[in-house]
Parts: sequence; C-alpha cells; structure tokens
Amino acid sequence: MTPDLEAVARERGIRYFLISYTDLFGTQRAKLVPASAIGGMMRDGAGFAGFASWLDMTPADPDVFARPDPDGLIQLPWKPEVGWLPADLSMAGEAVAQGPRNLLKALVARAAEDGLRMKTGVECEFFLITPDGLSPADTADRQAKPCYDQSALMRRYDVITEICDAMLSLGWAPYQNDHEDANGQFEMNWAYDDALVTADRHAFFKFMARSIAEKHGLRATFMPKPFAELTGSGCHAHVSLWRGDTNVFSDPDRALGLSQVGTHFIGGVMHAAQGLAALTNPTVNSYKRLNAATTTSGSTWSPNTVTYGGNNRTHMIRIPDGGRFEFRLADGAANPYLLQAGLLAAGLDGMRRARDPGPPLDINMYTHGHTLEGVTRLPLNLLDALRALAADPVLCEALGPFVPSYVKLKTQEWEAYARHLTQWERDTTLDC
Repeated sequence: MTPDLEAVARERGIRYFLISYTDLFGTQRAKLVPASAIGGMMRDGAGFAGFASWLDMTPADPDVFARPDPDGLIQLPWKPEVGWLPADLSMAGEAVAQGPRNLLKALVARAAEDGLRMKTGVECEFFLITPDGLSPADTADRQAKPCYDQSALMRRYDVITEICDAMLSLGWAPYQNDHEDANGQFEMNWAYDDALVTADRHAFFKFMARSIAEKHGLRATFMPKPFAELTGSGCHAHVSLWRGDTNVFSDPDRALGLSQVGTHFIGGVMHAAQGLAALTNPTVNSYKRLNAATTTSGSTWSPNTVTYGGNNRTHMIRIPDGGRFEFRLADGAANPYLLQAGLLAAGLDGMRRARDPGPPLDINMYTHGHTLEGVTRLPLNLLDALRALAADPVLCEALGPFVPSYVKLKTQEWEAYARHLTQWERDTTLDC
C-alpha cells in the first residue's frame, strides 16, 4: 500500500518535499514542493525540462515528469521540516529509459524473475576542502602517511559525527568512520542493503555530506583526483547475491569461500570491465586516479588492470572473506544508480554464460603486475572507456537505449574538456 505522504508530513512535521532525480552525469535535480501539494505530485509527477539537465533531450521535447517513490522518503536530519524523495522519470506516459534510477529498477526486476536480489554496500571517500576548492581545509593535516590519523580525524569531529549521527537517526546502521589515505580525505561506512536502497542512500549521502560540510564552513568533494600528489577518492562496492535468505555467493568448501555462482558473477564483471569503467569512472578526472603516479603516501590504492585476488587491495576485485567481493574500480564521481546497474548487468551475464575469471592472483600488482602476460588493462582515459562501452554487446543489450544517450553526452563532455583544458574539467568535477 502506497503511503499517504500528506498524512506522513502532518505526523512528522514535514513542510516541504524535495522531489529529486539523478541525471546521467550523477547530478541531483529537484523541485521543492509544499506538503499540501504532494498528493498531486504523487499522481502526476513534478515537471522538468529534460534538456536543462544532463539528459539526452532537446528543448523541443515535452516535459519530463519525476514521480516520487514514497518508499524512499528520507527526512533531512539537519533540516527535518524537509523530506527528500527519489523519483522515477517518465515522458509522454512512458518510462524514460535513460533515467539512471529507471535503469537500475529494470535490472533489479530482471534479477527478481529468477528469484535473485543483489545486495551491496559502498565506501564513499571524500575530501573536506576549503570553500574555493584549492586545498584540504585542515592545514595541520600534513603527514606523508595520514591514513587513520587520529588527530586529523578528531579535528573534524564536529562534521564527521554530525553526518554519522544523521545516518544513525535514519536507521542506516553506520559502523565506522576514518581519515583516509590522503590529507583531508575521509570515509564513512554504513550497512549494506538491496541495490536500489543502497543507490538511493548513496545519492542522498553525497547531498548530505556536502550540506553538512557547508554548515561548518567547509566544502565536501567526491572528485576522484582533486590533488595531483594525493591519493584519489574511490567508491568501492561490496557485492553479494541472494535468493531469499540464502547468500548464493557463499560456499565455505570452495577457495576463498566463494561459490561457483559468485565466481561466474566476477567473471562477468571482469569481462565487461573496460566498458564498465565508462559508468564507474565517468569523468576525465577519473583516469588521473586510475593511472596516477605514486602519491605522497606511497600508493595510489587504485587498480589499472582487470584482475582479482583474495584479501589483496592491489587488484580490481578483492575477496576479503567468503560470500562477497569488493569492486575497487569505481570512484567518487560514479553515478550511484549506474554503478549498481553496471555491476548487476555484467554479473548476471557472467552467471548466464558461466564466464571463467581464471585463477585468483596473490601477487602485488603494483610491484609485480608487469611480470604477467595477457592481463587486460583498464582504459587510459574517458574516451577509450566510452568506446569500450559502445562496443560491448553485453552492456549494450542489458542497458538498452541508455547506452547511446550516455555515450553521446559523455563524448560531448570529453570534447568540451579538450577545448577548455584542465581548469574547466576541474571546476565541473569538483561538485560531482
């Protein structure tokens, strides 16, 4: 039964709703609607000009309508009179195929036909920087190896705990927060859930982190590589697949505790990795993280080859324990919905075709990767990744008409970067 949002608003003291959708570039678009009007928005949706955001449309196209999903309601902890609602896009009465949330929901439904659901958790890394975006905000954060630095973490106690308290109040079950490998960089972790729930929370988390940072006179950025000499921001995804209450990736009798099904799922992800990079590493700046020189900390902590192993962070896929794997390719600019959609599409294909990822590797890829023959490398730049996506029959079939729209707009972004050079790209990526 669909919740009555007007009644919910009266009960919770919500005066306004943000009806929000995420466009192809991961930017969140919204309209602020008084609670008294939410019934009409639930029925008809909020109208937008699709061309005005990053959607493959023209000014001549009719309105796009964003119909809110009441099950995704999140009351803003720092402004509780406002409720945030993720929305699904339609135009002329039909679902917009290029809408990232629509795309993920379609893939989730396809998996559900076989009784399967993917559960994921994401590790969102971000920097707290000066408002002008030029440097980390904490001038005392200067260690060469600042990861887990207790003092630097506590100097940002007010910001980090306000974000964590917000997640606690929302029932997300956050369980740890830390200073990451770069000066000014942090990571906050909350419990895994169904892929669509995680995507909605991921989208909201980025909005929340930026909003709370602004309250404290800071700027939060999920830009993959804001500073050339420092480690970039990843967005690692932990993935498992379930049938009812059974984790079908778990098999304690097999190597690394991963079932044959899980191995094939990984095989699918590895098979599609070059095209997936266009979704999980979607900016020009993304490839400065993937192909970076060694940072001041001594490691980039990012992959550049398509390999997997056990509890070894130098590979694109890490299996830290049985029943799940960690996908380490994605970065902070990843669209929350396209990250999940790409993993699910590639993994399901791997299961259908029983794709073999080969044996796991236990070597340090940073020091000995060059000794391996025949290892697939990740794209060197966004244009190569887009070409790989357009040429991948698996992803093109699974993602449908979304792919040409995405490739078209992202290629235009690449061309704009080529015209305007580095500063334009940095300025447009800083708030991703």
